[in-house]
Amino acid sequence: MMMRTDPFREVERLSREIFGATGTTARPVMMPMDAWRDGDTFRVELDLPGINPDDIDLDVENNVVTVKAERPALDHGESSVAAERPRGTFSRQLVLGDNLDTSTITANYDAGVLTLSIPVAESAKPRRIAINSGSAEPAAISA
Repeated sequence: MMMRTDPFREVERLSREIFGATGTTARPVMMPMDAWRDGDTFRVELDLPGINPDDIDLDVENNVVTVKAERPALDHGESSVAAERPRGTFSRQLVLGDNLDTSTITANYDAGVLTLSIPVAESAKPRRIAINSGSAEPAAISA
């Protein structure tokens, strides 16, 4: 039988045991993310399961998108049997290039996933350049 091991998973588990899985403002917990380009839109998905949408802050400043969220600590008044889900403050910053239009970002939160849609700026979209032949005037660039 073949066993698949991941040494980094063991390091992560040990660091959670030592430092705890509770994020603070000074030391927030990271949120997993996927990002890709879909035609003329850059898409980002961030996992935030169990977070109330009202507890998510999304800010854009100087091409930096900041996502902050908070999952409050458990308060059952009794001792926990298991507490493996991270609690506290989550934070992620994305530095975007000038080729994206940060003024028209849209965000949707569904089933614990925050999806950002960021359109590609018009100036960054590919354009076709006409080529003249001979000694005619230079061709104009068409958008």
